[in-house]
Amino acid sequence: MDWHDYPDTEMLALALAKRLAADLRSALDRRERALFVVPGGSTPGPVFDILCDLALDWERVDLVLSDERWVPGDHPRSNTALLRGRLMQGKAAAARLIPLYLDRPAPDAQALADLAAGLSAALPVDVALLGMGADGHTASLFPGAPELAAALDAGAPPVLALTPPGQPETRVSLTAPVLSSAFVTHLVITGAEKQAVLKGANGTDPMDCPVAAFLGGAQVHWAP
Repeated sequence: MDWHDYPDTEMLALALAKRLAADLRSALDRRERALFVVPGGSTPGPVFDILCDLALDWERVDLVLSDERWVPGDHPRSNTALLRGRLMQGKAAAARLIPLYLDRPAPDAQALADLAAGLSAALPVDVALLGMGADGHTASLFPGAPELAAALDAGAPPVLALTPPGQPETRVSLTAPVLSSAFVTHLVITGAEKQAVLKGANGTDPMDCPVAAFLGGAQVHWAP
């Protein structure tokens, strides 16, 4: 992995937004549409605020979250709501969102198949922006989740439902084969705690620290 340090989160957001836009432009030079994986959580919000107004052929960009809680799009814990409010604004309002949630009671086999069908037509991933928790999880690939081994397996379907311990909702996550397919991978983290976790993750068993599965060739962006 290549590590990029920034003096503060403002500089990180500006530099990373410009880099993501450049990577997406390169992807659009290679093929008709570009698939951009983005995380939920609060850390990428400032990046999205800048990226959404950068010049790019957003009408040819497909967005998909790395993971989503199985809650409606207007729920306070919905990653989709964050994405619509922070990235799908300004110029980026023209991008197409590939959902990871359907208005159904649970992410059963049919719901997952329908979500996978919507995603598969856009694969492979051109640009992936990932986040990481202090426990080493990325997307909804949490250590200790009963479904983690299946999600990390090379033969995993594009999306799986996971029930991470201590989390109030079932989640739907992109799996390791999809995330590993990314032409370019960026990982954004802030704070000393996550810095220490990530620096210790390289070479770790992904069952213990799932982000370790995606660090080969990743561009890491960190600020205090």
